[in-house]
Amino acid sequence: MSQTLETQLLIIGGGPGGYVAGIRAGQLGLRTVLVEVAQVGGTCLNIGCIPSKALIHAAESFAQAAEFAHGSALGISASAPAIDIAKTVGWKDGIVKRLTQGVGALLKKNGVQAVRGWARIVDGKTVEVDGAGEGGGTLRIRCEHLLLATGSDPVQLPFLPFGGKVISSTEALSPESLPGKLVVVGGGYIGLELGTAYRKLGVEVTVIEAQERVLPAYDAELTAPVTARLRKAGVELLLGHSVLGLDDAGALRVRAPDGSETTVAADRILVAVGRRPRTEGFNLESLHLDLAGKAVKIDDQCRTSMRNVWAIGDVAGEPMLAHRAMAQGEMVAEIIAGKTRRFMPAAVPAVCFTDPEVVVVGLSPQEAQDAGIDAIAALFPFAANGRAMTLESTDGFVRVVARKDDHRILGWQAVGQAVSELSIAFVQSLEMGARLEDVAGTIHPHPTLGEAVQEAALRALGHALHI
Repeated sequence: MSQTLETQLLIIGGGPGGYVAGIRAGQLGLRTVLVEVAQVGGTCLNIGCIPSKALIHAAESFAQAAEFAHGSALGISASAPAIDIAKTVGWKDGIVKRLTQGVGALLKKNGVQAVRGWARIVDGKTVEVDGAGEGGGTLRIRCEHLLLATGSDPVQLPFLPFGGKVISSTEALSPESLPGKLVVVGGGYIGLELGTAYRKLGVEVTVIEAQERVLPAYDAELTAPVTARLRKAGVELLLGHSVLGLDDAGALRVRAPDGSETTVAADRILVAVGRRPRTEGFNLESLHLDLAGKAVKIDDQCRTSMRNVWAIGDVAGEPMLAHRAMAQGEMVAEIIAGKTRRFMPAAVPAVCFTDPEVVVVGLSPQEAQDAGIDAIAALFPFAANGRAMTLESTDGFVRVVARKDDHRILGWQAVGQAVSELSIAFVQSLEMGARLEDVAGTIHPHPTLGEAVQEAALRALGHALHI
């Protein structure tokens, strides 16, 4: 039995971009329908950002307890800890459930009709959802505006497909048991976040990265403290190595930089070599949209090549970040409601929740130089920060990049404990067009890690106070 529903805005995908677009559209009085095959919240809330940070926190707590069992400079002693991983996963799932229920409540509060099922595009104004109609029939939804917010999927290596001992980040976040040895293929932020968490839980971890260093998308000075901490924790790093597949015994075949081959035994293999836009499975190809590589091509209003068809978030390509998708979703809803908007942020912050954390906002010194900008850069080490000392985490620094002529800030980079919480100060300074003098002249509370932000600006001006 078929049923037809009419709406102004139809959103395919209930991740951060899709649900924020729906909430804002509802606030603006737009009739809105959101179709999601799984739980609202998408990858981020269900199998990505939130559960990974929960696992990272649990792993850090366990590692700290284990350290106390061997004595501590703080004078704390404890018995050797044990972990019930099933209980940990249950705690993590509880957080996810509360958040997804909250998102569902917000959609309902703002009049958004949520439809559970897999959307199949008929044309630019029509979508069908099997099983969502009356009596389990097909629900046909007609709309004035179609918003694609379908997200992304983990990249699968053809010679190392997911299944058995080969897992993606999804399975890594909900282990039924901890393996004796985990091999992580890919030294980017996803692989390092999860690999570090598993190591802190007592698992032997090997990271295999084809480039010569981990986090190759960032500059070497920024990632050096992360590499040092990994090695100190006992993580084996096989850098400049490429993966060839599994041998007959289930070990991982690896090629070294000199061309020689070896094998690495593993109980589980986490493949974390990136993500790709989710453009398959819902008949998107029928719209013949312009693409940018594997992503849907959009303009600065998130319009696609077809009138009144929009795309946001991971399906529209890099940077694949939840906060970018959220900002785009809010903007699209406002444009459809008649407001004038453009997606032209001064910068989109990126955070790696490694140990220590890494934050990048705006231009690095090399990027400024490559752009032909005469810039100055200065960093302030956490080794000279009192709050960092009390947290027993003095690795890392805050670095600022600014124009030499007018001192306008172009970028910030930081590596250290909890620097993710400094990222908002970084991005706000760029959005507001701040100069070094603005940050240097702002009174920063003492003692905080944020003082390193002020000191970096002071150092760029030539008169840091505490170094």
